[in-house]
Amino acid sequence: MHLSKKSEYALRATINLGIATEVGRTTVSGSELAEANRLPLKFVERILQELREAGIVETHRGKFGGYALAKPADQIGIGQLVRLMDGRLAPICCASENAYQPCTCPDEDHCGLRMIMIDVRNAIANILDRYTVAQVVEVTLRKMRRDGIVPPFATAESFAVADTAPKRKADPADGFLAGLSQLATLTQDPNEHDHL
Repeated sequence: MHLSKKSEYALRATINLGIATEVGRTTVSGSELAEANRLPLKFVERILQELREAGIVETHRGKFGGYALAKPADQIGIGQLVRLMDGRLAPICCASENAYQPCTCPDEDHCGLRMIMIDVRNAIANILDRYTVAQVVEVTLRKMRRDGIVPPFATAESFAVADTAPKRKADPADGFLAGLSQLATLTQDPNEHDHL
């Protein structure tokens, strides 16, 4: 699987709209989304149009208009977004469930390459389909709080950050799954969750 720039930017925009919602912003302009992601505005607007047509985002007109998630972030799957933008998760068409196309192999049913690529597709789908935009937003905001970073679309006054010591670059504890594991641990202890 190759994640296209279109998918990457759609994921970033959707996650940022989820962050905006969590920090109290009802809408975000296309130019703010483009600036937050350092992306060309025209490209972001085309992606947002596709997301709007798919029912992922909605637009609001007026002085304080802009874009917002059209449904709760916990109802938007990461795999759903990738498939919407790129069409398939499988590295080759004959291994795709949703975008199958026959290959040039003379015996597809007994093709070792196809069998491996089906396993690759399954592994990718199992990860991407397991998580929602809400989970990515929650882990992202938790890490930003920990590191004292004010998230996009928030003000320092509206977002409490923790005092932290500098961290090393590419720390294994900074991965999404590590953050999600920490989050799961916190939700099991209701007393500790109050300190977020």
